[in-house]
Amino acid sequence: MTTQLENKIYDTIVVGAGISGVSAAYHLKKYSPKADFLVLEGRDNFGGTWDLFKYPGIRADTDMHTMGFSFKPWNSKKFIADGPSIMGYLNETIEENSLKNIIKFNMHIESASWNSEDSLWELNVNNKKLNKLEVIRTKFIQMCAGYYSYESGHKPFFKGSEDFTGQIIHPQEWDSSINYENKTVAVIGSGATAVTIVPEIAKKANHVTMIQRSPTYIVSYPSEYKILHLLNYISPKLAHKIIRLTNILRQRRIFKRARRSPKLVKDYILGLVKKELPDFDIEKHFTPSYKPWDQRMCLVPDSDLFLAIKEKKVSVATDTIKEFQSDGVMLDSGEKIKAEIIITATGIELNTLNDIRVMIDDQVINAHDRLTYKGMMMSGVPNLALSFGYVNASWTLRADLTCEYVCRLINLMDKKNVSCCTPIDDLDAYGDDKLIDFTSGYIKRGLHMMPKQGNKSPWKNYQNYIKDIFSIRYISIDDTNLKFHNSKD
Repeated sequence: MTTQLENKIYDTIVVGAGISGVSAAYHLKKYSPKADFLVLEGRDNFGGTWDLFKYPGIRADTDMHTMGFSFKPWNSKKFIADGPSIMGYLNETIEENSLKNIIKFNMHIESASWNSEDSLWELNVNNKKLNKLEVIRTKFIQMCAGYYSYESGHKPFFKGSEDFTGQIIHPQEWDSSINYENKTVAVIGSGATAVTIVPEIAKKANHVTMIQRSPTYIVSYPSEYKILHLLNYISPKLAHKIIRLTNILRQRRIFKRARRSPKLVKDYILGLVKKELPDFDIEKHFTPSYKPWDQRMCLVPDSDLFLAIKEKKVSVATDTIKEFQSDGVMLDSGEKIKAEIIITATGIELNTLNDIRVMIDDQVINAHDRLTYKGMMMSGVPNLALSFGYVNASWTLRADLTCEYVCRLINLMDKKNVSCCTPIDDLDAYGDDKLIDFTSGYIKRGLHMMPKQGNKSPWKNYQNYIKDIFSIRYISIDDTNLKFHNSKD
């Protein structure tokens, strides 16, 4: 027996109901009103990252005026928002734009197969609510389910982990039953998750030690706006636009300066840390071996991590791990970090194509064999768009632009009365094997799965929001690299 979803052909299927998926639904409804579409979410709630992660202190690592949607002002004074606040913001967006009935939960897409004869994608969807495999057909797919696996985080092997008598927890698997109050805790890692969770659990834990193999650039910033938010009393909409533009330009200026004068920026950041911790070994514990913005910088609100260190609630150990023992972690230097709980904030695992098995005429495609077109499509793959944010700015900036582009593309296909749009492979564009110029561990581990970046436009991802605005929003999308055609052409 077929279901209602199986009895029709959709214009678009959006994969995922996180920030990118909600943005896609809004844009499609507003700018492609003729499109019949659904959002399929594999989990039982919207929110993506912000519903998945439950660890203490979960928060954004970029400002909410750029991480929030362009079409919905972030009116809170918070510069850096916590997870529950972001979930509330997403819920408001869904309610205000009547998107609730468009999102179907517990719909896990296992495979997507393009049929060239019909110019349709056939999705094999596990309806977890009905415990039934459904086939849903659509003309276009917009993948908005992020870039990492929801199944498991990155869990490197630690010798002796089976001997540890306490709890070992990866933040991606955190639940409310974990009790760290008055406990001695070791947190392995120094990235965004670690610098978020460490000062938060230090409020209740007996003591927390952050064990890091190497330091990360950490910058403190006030958690609330002050002067700029006075504009709210004049015009909230104007205030949002000014703050958003200010933050976009500041992000871009900092990134460009870091690329142009890395030593200058490095010295400046370390100088700020020295002011925060004048009696601390900054050289050992807070001086990375890489240049600023070779990896994403960590933002801490109101110096919370530095304050916890000054108050002796948090220690930092910069060393490699020899083994776990029954009561803690033995470092290669011989120092032992005692712990009753070990939190392995060791990162995420990248995925590709939202962990969906994608085929063209029953031939499985390998994303790494394809060039990325404008950072949002793949060479030789028809009617499929990917939402992938920036590494040097807020994710949503790029996600919103991608959603705008997809709407323009769908509308142009309708105007041309064609069923397919396919980026045409450009053999001269091959030669740059890196998707992005970034050295973070999760990028290195997963680069072999990602589409390749080309050596020229439109195959090169410049990680430049200002440039992307013009190339995506204003320049004609009907270019020679994109073939518009029907199935028989």
